[in-house]
Amino acid sequence: MTTVGILGGGQLARMLALAGAPLGLRFLVLDSAADACAGQFAPLLRANYTDVDALSEFAQRVDVATFDFENVPAQSARWLADRVPVFPNPRALAVAQDRLAEKSLFVELGIPVPQFADIVTRADLDAAIARIGTPCILKTRRLGYDGKGQFRIKPGLGSRDSGLGHAKATVDSAWAALGSQAGTVGLILEAFVPFDREVSVVAVRGRDGQFRAWPLTENWHVDGILSASLAPALVPAEIAEAAIAHARAVAQALDYVGVFALELFLVDGKLFANEMAPRVHNSGHWTIEGAETSQFENHLRAVLGLPLGSTHMRGHACMLNWVGELPDARAVLADPCGHWHDYGKSPRPGRKVGHATLRADTVAELAGGLRAVGNALGRDDQVAPVLARACLGRA
Repeated sequence: MTTVGILGGGQLARMLALAGAPLGLRFLVLDSAADACAGQFAPLLRANYTDVDALSEFAQRVDVATFDFENVPAQSARWLADRVPVFPNPRALAVAQDRLAEKSLFVELGIPVPQFADIVTRADLDAAIARIGTPCILKTRRLGYDGKGQFRIKPGLGSRDSGLGHAKATVDSAWAALGSQAGTVGLILEAFVPFDREVSVVAVRGRDGQFRAWPLTENWHVDGILSASLAPALVPAEIAEAAIAHARAVAQALDYVGVFALELFLVDGKLFANEMAPRVHNSGHWTIEGAETSQFENHLRAVLGLPLGSTHMRGHACMLNWVGELPDARAVLADPCGHWHDYGKSPRPGRKVGHATLRADTVAELAGGLRAVGNALGRDDQVAPVLARACLGRA
């Protein structure tokens, strides 16, 4: 029986293990936390990701290795790759871990991106703001996710230009917050994008180079954390095709194997790449019930060298993220096409503890189900932007 090793033991590893059970797979999870929620469904090896002894044991017990999250040290991935097949490859992981390397790759591939600049010193920051303008966002190059490691620099009151002068107070605050990390994880300044929509491509590439993508998904965030996803995104076909073409180019350039997500902004009918995630992704959770093959099953198929499953969608779907604490499941389960996912985590502010997916054959039916769930749970604000889009029924 094949054993799949997963570095990282959060909800993504948990859902990979659940998807792999019908395929007859076994799993071994390595995580530094004793209460990693994937450990409820798979053996858990508790250790630091740089612990060579633990990595050696891990390599001896698995047939192939993959990742639950992208901040696993790339050097650990490279060490493992000399001993066991590792997918996605360490280079893909390293590029996705570094916002500067990631943006530079997009530029090389001709994928539009917001203006950006590498920041090493405060003088670099001042010069970059003078060139890029405000508002803009100072970010750590590494280790940031769900809005962490970011500081938005806004124009000063009364400013009508994009120069530095009126924004100096917020620049000082940004440097005070993140400047100390310039010499460790690195910093990047990015132009703020006044986007109309946030969308993502969740795609998969097999060992043989076969590429497939699920329908484009539209996403809504609150405080930097995904709140809801709607699939398929109600955008013109040429937009969806362009987004998927960008994802295909990234996958080919990195010789990528497995599932990944490419996040994009839609501005006045044009796409700008934001970032990629080299793993199964929150915005693809709807695929469990809403697609012929889920992102989790297809990731396992890819890393094992098996034929990829169809990414064809079943009707329309909306995923609602539960952050902090779980609401009452009965409101979702009252919908015949409502599906509930509890991650087995203790409640904590800002923590993803579960999600629900509603599926329907038509946009109108999906809107009705969302309206009922929002009312029952007192989460009208969470479903409102999705309803606004769904009720329009068009881009």
